[in-house]
Amino acid sequence: MSTPAPLAPEAGRTTPAPAPATVERVAVTEAAAAMLAQLRTQHGELMFHQSGGCCDGSSPMCYPDGDFLTGDADVHLGDLRVGQDDGDGGAGSTAFTVPVWMSRNQFEYWKHTHLTIDVVPGRGAGFSLEAPEGVRFLIRSRVFSDAEYAALGGSGTVAVGTTA
Repeated sequence: MSTPAPLAPEAGRTTPAPAPATVERVAVTEAAAAMLAQLRTQHGELMFHQSGGCCDGSSPMCYPDGDFLTGDADVHLGDLRVGQDDGDGGAGSTAFTVPVWMSRNQFEYWKHTHLTIDVVPGRGAGFSLEAPEGVRFLIRSRVFSDAEYAALGGSGTVAVGTTA
């Protein structure tokens, strides 16, 4: 006697993907990571702030860490991990992190969205560190899957205000 074949899903229905173990709100492309490494050599530790528009449009702005003061009107989306870790944190490691912040008002519109920071040729925003290099950072976005959003707790909340 043979075992019956498993039932196929109904037409048009898909099985939800399992929730990822870790969901990050922000990521960085290889090209942007290379630019960040160059900027870090020139300016020291870095940070990003994604504004809600106005004077700088909606470009991610790269500053020396601490030059842009964050507060209760900002949310910390996460930290970009850039470079290679040698595994033991030794002198061979080139890994560093870049915190990414966003205005709280802008976050309300983007909380369902994964953001990837990329770099392209062009004129950067006046105060952003990459501007003199002939490139500009930009955001590439996609909506979180249901599983990813559920892994974030479904609320999309993140830390508010300054970091300790």
